[in-house]
Amino acid sequence: MSKIFYDHLIILESVEAEIKKSAETEGERHELWQLVDEALHHRVLESILDKLPGEHHQEFLDKFHKAPHDEGLIDYLKEKIGENVEELIKEEIGSLAYSILQEIKGVK
Repeated sequence: MSKIFYDHLIILESVEAEIKKSAETEGERHELWQLVDEALHHRVLESILDKLPGEHHQEFLDKFHKAPHDEGLIDYLKEKIGENVEELIKEEIGSLAYSILQEIKGVK
């Protein structure tokens, strides 16, 4: 998993604990974390693009693809969206974490 500008906002201890309890092998744990990482990335980008005015989508995506780790993207998004982007991202991560936990617990 490469570093992304919103990594400092990710808190998934409960998901981590549930994956450790549920996965029987290291391979299963790795595969589950890949799925979580993918879902998280898509969900966060989708929520950002939903809030970001359309005329800024291409510019944001260009900046993101050039330097996905650049935490300056948070400031860029705050300026263009006019909202607390960090809270928006935290809410999406929390919502996704809840959904993942429900899925894992439902599979048991």
